[in-house]
Amino acid sequence: MIFQHLAAASDLVLTWNMALVLLSSALFGLFVGAVPGLSATMATAMLVPLTFFMDPVPAIASIVTTAAMAIFASDIPAALIRIPGTAASAAYVDDLSALTRAGKVGRALGISVTSSAIGGVFGSLILMFAAPQLALVSLNFTSFEYFWLALLGLSAAVMLGSASILKSLIALGIGLLIACVGMDTTSGLPRFTFGLTSLLDGVAFVPALIGMFAIPELIRTFVHRDTIPKAAVIGNPFKMFEGLGGVLWRHKTNLARSSTIGTIIGILPGAGSDIAAWISYAVSKNFSKTPATYGRGSEEGLVDACAANNSALSGAYVPAMVFGIPGDSITAIVIGVLYVKGLNPGPMVFLTSGDTIVAIFLVFLLANILIVPLGLLAIGLASQVLRVPKLALAPLILGFCIVGSYSINASASGVIIMVVLGLLAYLMEENGFPVAPTILGIVMGLLVERNLITSLIKSDGSMVGFFERPIAAGLALLVAVIWIVPALLWIGRRLKSSRETQG
Repeated sequence: MIFQHLAAASDLVLTWNMALVLLSSALFGLFVGAVPGLSATMATAMLVPLTFFMDPVPAIASIVTTAAMAIFASDIPAALIRIPGTAASAAYVDDLSALTRAGKVGRALGISVTSSAIGGVFGSLILMFAAPQLALVSLNFTSFEYFWLALLGLSAAVMLGSASILKSLIALGIGLLIACVGMDTTSGLPRFTFGLTSLLDGVAFVPALIGMFAIPELIRTFVHRDTIPKAAVIGNPFKMFEGLGGVLWRHKTNLARSSTIGTIIGILPGAGSDIAAWISYAVSKNFSKTPATYGRGSEEGLVDACAANNSALSGAYVPAMVFGIPGDSITAIVIGVLYVKGLNPGPMVFLTSGDTIVAIFLVFLLANILIVPLGLLAIGLASQVLRVPKLALAPLILGFCIVGSYSINASASGVIIMVVLGLLAYLMEENGFPVAPTILGIVMGLLVERNLITSLIKSDGSMVGFFERPIAAGLALLVAVIWIVPALLWIGRRLKSSRETQG
């Protein structure tokens, strides 16, 4: 499929319009990533209203490029002021900071930018060749398989999160409850609309997304009035690659291993780049000959975690493109944009819109290759960017959020949804409840409900139909393992702790 549509896809990508979109999105992503507290998800959510005025390929290209650049750029404040720009950088912030204190800030950020680019390119190639093959397999999927697949995504979002399982479950339940608002999928009766016609189509996804990711950050900015410490001196950014080739060659096995781990974790719905970074860093430490250096300036650990970061971003698009199930919060945004553009994610999109899909794959490659030259520029300007106080940016960001939420339906209801869910997300985060499961619940709630009801109608109310087909039975077994294994491990830990206390 890739080579069949390559020529037509290249015509869509290699244009001046696309070059302008890629460049402006990259600079925006680098700026957001370099400002502590402004996440890649927040940046992509703010771009959604602008994508309504773009063709499908430039629209997705802007989101892909922004996210890739923001994930890398979050390493810059982690190295210079020991404040990770995103959660993904938190895994190795101590190593970046230690290398900076040792006068190796150029080496640290050089490793970061090149490892991120290599990991991103690896993940993009896997996406290009794996997604179409998976799409062919998924053509045999029925509502039974899609139900278990959606349930698998929700389960992974809960089990793989950094918060406690109970809090993740509660957050997921909130998202599923919000997804119930609107017309019932089978009876056509309104649910939880309170007589408001603006809620008949459900809670608007884009205002909800903007509110739940942007508003909490703005509230924290005003409440805590964060002060950013003085940044370390970078020096000549063009010298940061000195000796870098030797470092990457010594750790070539680490690059391959972590890029693979990152891509696999990215494919798991609900996992994301932050979990990929933590797991790759842990695996790297276990296999390292010098584990004592980890957290104290380990170049090896840095190579692993940075490669996993961006490879996970590409991996997350596999379930999004093939099954319409978001791999992380950023792909949840992309799915919404694809629906608006008439490209319904799923196996058929590879057959009906092959040129566009291959063009999107090419954008992934270009975005990750651009990380190196533009990342070098961002590192050189980082000291200036970090002097901009978040408090000064807050009114501008709030204005973008209001305009974006209003423009969805040209209605004040979008702004109200943004504010209400933003306040809810702030209260959740302040009390240790993760927001990502809630977003996945909103996105996938209707998918789970629709396929559950359709399957029950097909099987005349019998649950046997959910396990009759081999793929459905395999997915059901996988869901059971995800739920049972952590429970057994928890029971084992409690029994061991009890025996130690008694002994």
